[in-house]
Amino acid sequence: MAWIKLREILWDNPFQKWFLAGLVIVNALGSVWGYIWYRNQFAATPWQVWPFVPDSPLSSTLMTMALFTLLVGRRNVLFQLLAFTAVIKYGLWAVVLITDFWLAGGQQAVTEWMLWLSHLGMAAEGYLFLRHLPVRAWHVALVGGWMAFNDYVDYAWGLHPYLFTGDQLLLALVSAVALTAFISTTITLLYLKGPGMKHFRAE
Repeated sequence: MAWIKLREILWDNPFQKWFLAGLVIVNALGSVWGYIWYRNQFAATPWQVWPFVPDSPLSSTLMTMALFTLLVGRRNVLFQLLAFTAVIKYGLWAVVLITDFWLAGGQQAVTEWMLWLSHLGMAAEGYLFLRHLPVRAWHVALVGGWMAFNDYVDYAWGLHPYLFTGDQLLLALVSAVALTAFISTTITLLYLKGPGMKHFRAE
């Protein structure tokens, strides 16, 4: 039945080549659109710190690259872990901020809905693959430290993405830190669980 096939793709074994190839294309296009979205913030920011500015498109770029490595049969668990956790974090972070904007009476135009759905999709695809990774203790330390450093840069240096309203700053900070803690806990549990599941290479 169709739902059984869907479960096989989305849960049991998402490492099928046609599925990976499709996600590579979607993430690559989304990344390009994301960098265009950040053009005004790039223009107002010194180029030396540009790598810290576009949180979402950078995470989807990493996801594109990680999916491509899976597609061609390469295994780099640390890089893939960085990519999968990044899209989860910044996908959920954006969903929280957009939802808050709507609840405060902000417009619900097509652009905002596209942003909301695309970022929710980022988080979903990250988890879809994350749960299969064979995580090690040093992976947890490096990824958790990297996410915490990004939070510091975003909010101590003021490089966080532009917000919908000025009064969202506290929510943005708390959400980012909470997601760092949540994802760090999640990958710690994956480490304690043991080796990832058998479907790790593209088939």
